[in-house]
Amino acid sequence: MATGYAAPIDDMRFVLEDMVGLQGLAGLDGLDSLTADFVGQVLDEAARFAGEVLAPLNRPGDEQGARLDNGVVRTPDGFREAYAKWVEARWGAVAADPAFGGMGLGHTLSGALAEMWQAANMAFADGLMLTQGAVEAIEAHGDDATKALYLPKLAAGEWSGTMNLTEPGAGSDVGALTTRAARGADGGWRISGGKIFITHADQDMSGNVVHLVLARTPGAPAGAKGVSLFAVPKFLPDAAGEPGRRNDLRVVSLEHKMGHMASPTAVMSYGDGGGAEGVLVGGETQGMRCMFTMMNSARLNVAIQGLGIAERARQAAVDWARQRVQGKALDDPGGGPVAIVRHPDVRRMLMDMRARTQAMRALCYSIGAALDHARRGGDEAAAGYAELMIPVAKAWCTDHGFAVASTGVQVHGGMGYIEETGAAQHLRDARIAMIYEGTNGIQALDLVRRKLQRDDGAAARALVADMRETARVLADAELGDIARALSPAIDAVEAATDWMRTTWRRDPVAAAAGATPYADMLGSAAGGWLLGKAAVKARMRLEAGAGSAFHEAKIATARFFAGQILPPAAALAGPIMAARETVMAIPEDAF
Repeated sequence: MATGYAAPIDDMRFVLEDMVGLQGLAGLDGLDSLTADFVGQVLDEAARFAGEVLAPLNRPGDEQGARLDNGVVRTPDGFREAYAKWVEARWGAVAADPAFGGMGLGHTLSGALAEMWQAANMAFADGLMLTQGAVEAIEAHGDDATKALYLPKLAAGEWSGTMNLTEPGAGSDVGALTTRAARGADGGWRISGGKIFITHADQDMSGNVVHLVLARTPGAPAGAKGVSLFAVPKFLPDAAGEPGRRNDLRVVSLEHKMGHMASPTAVMSYGDGGGAEGVLVGGETQGMRCMFTMMNSARLNVAIQGLGIAERARQAAVDWARQRVQGKALDDPGGGPVAIVRHPDVRRMLMDMRARTQAMRALCYSIGAALDHARRGGDEAAAGYAELMIPVAKAWCTDHGFAVASTGVQVHGGMGYIEETGAAQHLRDARIAMIYEGTNGIQALDLVRRKLQRDDGAAARALVADMRETARVLADAELGDIARALSPAIDAVEAATDWMRTTWRRDPVAAAAGATPYADMLGSAAGGWLLGKAAVKARMRLEAGAGSAFHEAKIATARFFAGQILPPAAALAGPIMAARETVMAIPEDAF
């Protein structure tokens, strides 16, 4: 009974072409091929791959799960074949540097493709996003030999990558890790220790797995400042660069989880036989700086996971609402039973799912475009926007992605609680995204402690100014109802931002107590701002005679977000500033 997945190409193209500006991206260094026709062809082919190859494996993969068989991790039936097709199609090479076999097509396009992979099969796509992060970390911090050895295979997808941070006693506090790196007799590094919660730590799809492992070298300072990063392959490359002898590492066990059943999450052991051989990436004690390159990539991709699962859950809910016949229409009580899509409360839920999902898409794609403008065009304002909004996107998109998946269960009613519809899987799969790659509370803390302080608040002020300009344009475009809802949200964001910046310096506990609702308010305001911009673009299309029912629906969706989602978000300003008195009111031992 579980439904399939069809990529929302029309909305994806609208955001790419009308909102983030493909034409401007095509003017950046190395992105001249990003014409509307080319991007449309890529999206169409990716949609086919996602819908025909990956999506059919989603439900069976959840039922079968990954398993550890005599030390070998086995993925569900069909995953190996799908991965081989993925490699053959060179999907993994889209964003990678052409110097290492990539296509160099940037973050914006690769983000749109990532949405499809995540929506079609989140457990499969887990490994894809980590490999992309490994490519970015090695590309940014590896020496020439390390790049030449690992990047061509990783970019092609022939090898996969992982992130090894977490240990039993060092979760969010990475500086507490105990994994060690020491020099061997040959002068190379030997890694010893254990890691937990390692996503796609091993599988039977790629020819090799390159683990990026945080470890402490002899004499290194305590805490995060003493951590280094190492590339530790499952198989040591031979003289020809192909997988050679097995390295001294192993999967101890696979976790039994709430969701992502097909994604192997492992307990890893390094150095049981004397030490796993690794290559230092970025210099000693530079591990956190290097890993943050990978984590920034992963955090944006996890935001896209929230978007992807929301879109998948939304499509399933719409399909169900159209086919499920129950009750009579309120405006036709004498008629027969109708599909539940006719009922106002079901329509409310579907509009809520639609509005939040489209806001997530606009937010994630806008950050991808900002990264391209920053890295390809040296745009400092774009870099500031991306730095500010990545933790917001990670938290907001995953929180609201889970909310959309939960609403999807509600639309299905009792059948949503039954596994065969697939709605329950979407909810289970969505939950982890709020936790890994830094819990959403940590994202909020990073936002108020670092991102608001890093440039004396310039990026936040620029964002507020952009939002106010959009409100002005909305009013001029006869979309004043959206502007009137957006303006109070902008005022609330500005007031709370100023309060956060000054309060953090004098009373960090007070600021931290309100950090999570602040991040949520900023994410909602950004979503309303971006959907407002979408409404303006849609109105322009309609006035030029080039619009359609699609553009009318874009305006209606922006109005729903403005009328239903922005007012509660704006009301968070007071609770944010009063959070210390309420959150910290009860002593620890009273809990």
